[in-house]
Amino acid sequence: MKVLLLGGSGQVGFELQRALAPVAEVIAPGFDGLARADLSDFAFLENLVSGAKPDLVINAAAHTAVDKAETERELANIINAQAPGVLARAAKKAGAPFIHYSTDYVFDGSGDAPRGEDDVAKPLNHYGASKLAGEDEVRSENPQHLILRTSWVYAPHGKNFPKTMLRLAREKDLLQVVDDQFGAPTSAELVADATVHAALRLRRVSEVAGTYHLVASGFTSWHRYAMHLLSASHQQGLIPRLPKVEPVPAKQFATAAVRPQNSRLSNAKFQRAFGLRLPDWEQGVDRLVRELAKASV
Repeated sequence: MKVLLLGGSGQVGFELQRALAPVAEVIAPGFDGLARADLSDFAFLENLVSGAKPDLVINAAAHTAVDKAETERELANIINAQAPGVLARAAKKAGAPFIHYSTDYVFDGSGDAPRGEDDVAKPLNHYGASKLAGEDEVRSENPQHLILRTSWVYAPHGKNFPKTMLRLAREKDLLQVVDDQFGAPTSAELVADATVHAALRLRRVSEVAGTYHLVASGFTSWHRYAMHLLSASHQQGLIPRLPKVEPVPAKQFATAAVRPQNSRLSNAKFQRAFGLRLPDWEQGVDRLVRELAKASV
């Protein structure tokens, strides 16, 4: 199997290169001497797909700067909405299924129940709106697709919440962390491994095409997430002491983009369709801490 992977340098893309290696030849622009993909150059994208002749195209690239998207609306629309449509159409022309990642931000965050795939999407910010538009483009351009919505993604590499918390814990005795927003911290490793499993099934059973929520099981607040992370990190010697972590409301931090309060996503459909058990979020965070501790020795 030959896979064309866009966004290979991101958190999920980096893990996808690892997860795909045993089962596929991976073409990842930006690696192995290949030119980086310019997602604003649609002709380049079309030629990239047609030239690669892939069996599968995976798009892990996105404009993910949520606050910047409020002022960089045109760029966010190009990368998050239009480019996925171009790639999905090119993949269809090449006879290849298309996998695309989306986000909990397509919902408005109301209520406290986990959202299902068919719940009404109503983004609160432009990042979410651009990602929702990208979903619509993919659906219209390539019926053989997987749209995988995920949330609160982290990895040992890249910029993310755990690494920020660990840096601040080494610098400060008091941290303030939001306690009225809820979701499931989800490791890029889990997303990548589950994606490869789902991709192999999609190639055998076309009926599984569609939209799924791919997140760790359970949910927590940012504050309780930080508490769990820092406690485990202290036990592993990653931080010299445990700072005080004060819970605060989201309104205490002014941001350009409004964040959803409820980012809970139900992963039941994904687990049923692909025969996988998605572990609780604590397991992934604990694994991250062990990996970081091992790397620091």
